[in-house]
Amino acid sequence: MDILQAIRERRSIHTFKREEVPLDRLKEIFTYGSYAPTHYMKEPWEIKLYQEQGKVNFVENIIESYQRIGMLKTDNDVKTVKMIDSMKDFLLRIPHHAVVYYEKETDQVRAEEENAAVCAFIQNAQLAGWEFGVGMLWTITPFIHDPGFARAIGLEKDRHKIAAVLQIGYPKSVPRDKGRTPIEQKLEVIRD
Repeated sequence: MDILQAIRERRSIHTFKREEVPLDRLKEIFTYGSYAPTHYMKEPWEIKLYQEQGKVNFVENIIESYQRIGMLKTDNDVKTVKMIDSMKDFLLRIPHHAVVYYEKETDQVRAEEENAAVCAFIQNAQLAGWEFGVGMLWTITPFIHDPGFARAIGLEKDRHKIAAVLQIGYPKSVPRDKGRTPIEQKLEVIRD
């Protein structure tokens, strides 16, 4: 597959096969991701990869965060328990979760440069994964802003910024192409 085809055909994957992607393949995918543009060659991205039994505590930390921030109730009501069990089951079925984070910069320009580099890393990784038949869902969910969640996974909220959580695995199904807005509607050409 050429790069233009990968850019055009890559999709966000919402359902994954239960099969894990071999660690060597994931390392290869993230290595391709690391060729993203990066200011001053800082390569700010860091990754915590949760798989196998490592997902159990990770998913528990997500549930606790949702309860802490008020998105899930903390009671033992049957409906609450059922919802939590359903969420846990869904999240545990995803073969890999990758928390992509970086050290915060105090300077606003540098902070934006780091964020841009990390986003480019994520997109490169998604495209490389697609080449190998591996799908991803780039998520920015409320728990990544919860200081308690950051602490639970070994990060310091004042020092680290979670950019995203990638859900990773072999696609069970691939969404259809929904098309894109013609670029002419987004492009303003200024000649003088």
